[in-house]
Amino acid sequence: MGAFVVTWRELLIVVIAILAIYVAELVLLLRWSAKGRAVASAIGAKRRARGALEERSVEELTQEVGELRQQVTRLQAELDRLRNARRPAVPEASGAATEVLASPYNQAIHLARQGASASDVASGCGISRGEAELIVALYRKLRI
Repeated sequence: MGAFVVTWRELLIVVIAILAIYVAELVLLLRWSAKGRAVASAIGAKRRARGALEERSVEELTQEVGELRQQVTRLQAELDRLRNARRPAVPEASGAATEVLASPYNQAIHLARQGASASDVASGCGISRGEAELIVALYRKLRI
């Protein structure tokens, strides 16, 4: 068998080539690692910003809900005030009778049965003149 002879020069070239490949891999690994850290840092910053935004949004929504609740309470009080101002003075009756008279048409029927005119019924119950005339016509006939 023939002898395989390696010279110092060939050995040195092989070692230099291996070192060059190792250095190139090391440089690429460091670049990828730096990019990976940068990407991870950017993702972390985005998550923190999103969390702060969501927290601020929740606080703003909570405040807005509170303001809307106050507004609904004020509007409900105003509606009750307007309903009470629109009702004619009716003598106090039992709870069931008061509930029956809560409708403007029931009030109109009640006034028509008492002999009120159509214009009095319309203005007292907040209904149109035509409706008041119809109710007065119907319920005066029943009274006879």
